Amino acid sequence: MQELWLVRHGETAWSLSGQHTGRTDIPLTPRGEQQAELLGRRLMKKRFAQVLTSPLRRARETCRLSGHGAEAIPDDDLMEWDYGAYEGRTSADIRKEVPDWSIWSAGPLGGETADEVGVRADRVIARASAAAGDVALYGHGHILRILAARWLGLAATGGRYLGLDTACLCKLGYERETRVIRAWNESYDLLEVP
Repeated sequence: MQELWLVRHGETAWSLSGQHTGRTDIPLTPRGEQQAELLGRRLMKKRFAQVLTSPLRRARETCRLSGHGAEAIPDDDLMEWDYGAYEGRTSADIRKEVPDWSIWSAGPLGGETADEVGVRADRVIARASAAAGDVALYGHGHILRILAARWLGLAATGGRYLGLDTACLCKLGYERETRVIRAWNESYDLLEVP
């Protein structure tokens, strides 16, 4: 049965510092580039019926460096959560103004709600499910977590329980007819991959 392979982009300066990086189009760090190349070693023998990527640079570069750039189709629905006024800020900084703030409960000021991101994730799932085989989705931490939650039939906020590091690979698939997570947050950063 079909699998969706979720690939979070490699490290950026803001992912390293914990800043919310939604629509700011920042590059990978040198380490992030190396992570993407290591992902490519893991994915080099895998053929996909379709490859979709966020149009943001960090996801496109991860896709290219891991060997799927030529076949990738940019998909605006795979862009990261629009963090509005909280773009570029850390959770700790935001909590100085809004105690107990969480992206999952309060959302960002002037940005998208979790449910709005969930609608985008549902559209990605529908497009991917129509492909005649496995699909690779290159994106960002929060959108991919929400996509996985929606795959399982959970509310978008269910993504809060699915931690996802940079340059990690996840697989969504089936157990018989039930949608399941087949693998989650697999890192190849420090592994020697043949």
